[in-house]
Amino acid sequence: MHLTDRPRRLRTDGVRPLVSETSLSASDLIAPVFVDATTDERVPIESMPGHERVPVDEAVARVEEIRETGVEAVILFGIPESKDPEGSRAYAADGVVQEAIRRITAETDAYVIGDVCLCEYTDHGHCGVIEESAEAAPTWTVKNDETLDLLARTAVSQAEAGADMVAPSAMTDGQVGAIREALDDAGHEDVAIMAYSAKYESAFYGPFRDAADGAPAFGDRRHYQMDPANRREAIREAELDADQGADVLMVKPALPYLDVVSDLRREFDQPIAAYNVSGEYAMLHAAADNGWLDLEAVAHESLLSIKRAGADLILTYFAEDVAERV
Repeated sequence: MHLTDRPRRLRTDGVRPLVSETSLSASDLIAPVFVDATTDERVPIESMPGHERVPVDEAVARVEEIRETGVEAVILFGIPESKDPEGSRAYAADGVVQEAIRRITAETDAYVIGDVCLCEYTDHGHCGVIEESAEAAPTWTVKNDETLDLLARTAVSQAEAGADMVAPSAMTDGQVGAIREALDDAGHEDVAIMAYSAKYESAFYGPFRDAADGAPAFGDRRHYQMDPANRREAIREAELDADQGADVLMVKPALPYLDVVSDLRREFDQPIAAYNVSGEYAMLHAAADNGWLDLEAVAHESLLSIKRAGADLILTYFAEDVAERV
């Protein structure tokens, strides 16, 4: 054999890091935080090992723990003290997320993102105002246009509390435009929007619904979240969000949809985010607990694959663990 092209020459220890095509750093990562108005102490999340719901009084301490690993950005999810059909605690000035944002922004330098949705706040667990007959005959479930005002009010309330960015996740048509207009009208032109542009109706969300107490009381979300079979539709959704003023476009979940992450990276100039969701986190933990996988190695490889596919930002429950090792 007389080979002139030998790729293995560039795989030795000395040169390997010099020619590495993809890098992962703490600055790429966003850590989710669950703030619970119903508890006075930290509550472990059984299906998400290593994560807890924290009371409002512990929100600052939790964020400081995250920042010690090098991760500077957090996204907040709330568990309210009460729920109703309109999810009114989502946009209450004294809501759990609003109060946590005030404390975190006053006492830390973290970049704070508020998740904008109603599912954790409604007594029916859906992401907006539901049709009167939805429970008996769930043919559509959520009223689209009637939900927009509530999402906009939620975003404005988080901005007024001090959020740097809001992240609408309800998959309601027109939500980015409604939120951008409401933020601008309220004098929050500098608050950015990270749109959950391609949020799929996925089976990988189970542990999160445990963590945030946001499972639907009936039916499912297939009438407003995307069909996992669809790839081209994600481009259409992202185009709509970009046209309406989204600053960042997100794909959720991440690992089963790396093709969609890659598509959005190729088609758009905006930063692309991907959400490495609770089910992706939990399944790796379960395999590691059984001795089948090396958790540290597969966590890093998973996030590296998301970055390689084109994500600029990664929301992940592995944020702290990986950040300390990259």
